[in-house]
Amino acid sequence: MKTIIYNNNKRTLYLAIGFTLVFFFYITYILAPFSNCFKLDTGANSLGISFSYTLEMVQNFFDSRNQEQLLCYSEFLQIWDAIFAFVYTLMYTSWIAYFFNNKRLFLSIPILCMVADWAENYVELIMLETYLNSSPISEKFVLLGSGINSFKWIVSSITFLIILIGIILKLKTILTKPKLH
Repeated sequence: MKTIIYNNNKRTLYLAIGFTLVFFFYITYILAPFSNCFKLDTGANSLGISFSYTLEMVQNFFDSRNQEQLLCYSEFLQIWDAIFAFVYTLMYTSWIAYFFNNKRLFLSIPILCMVADWAENYVELIMLETYLNSSPISEKFVLLGSGINSFKWIVSSITFLIILIGIILKLKTILTKPKLH
């Protein structure tokens, strides 16, 4: 029985390492290049990287970009950022599964983060479409998007904390394991 658990945990470790490599590959070779078309030299380059945002911030974000950049941002939210959320969720859940094999409830935390990221993107797309149609951006959508954004970062922080605790517990187990002579 211990051999089966050991092999499953070893397989989970390999998955976690593999998904971590995919994560860094995705950031470097896909996410960064596909976000260049809407980046500016100054100011925020994505609404989703702030902890929250206001109507003024959203308006300034859209006003500072031309139509082509805004369409690129729309495509980025719909495709590349959505895939990124899936990629980081695979990485986080595999590490949590490795560190806490019997605590599957912890896996729901990064999944909540992914769903919140997708929901935030959807609200941003609604605000962007409104802006592109020359209509005023609804403060209700800004509040909703900002709230989802804050929730995403809180859940993301909890995910990091769970993984950090897992690393500490794993190191403690390794360092306190009796040595065979």
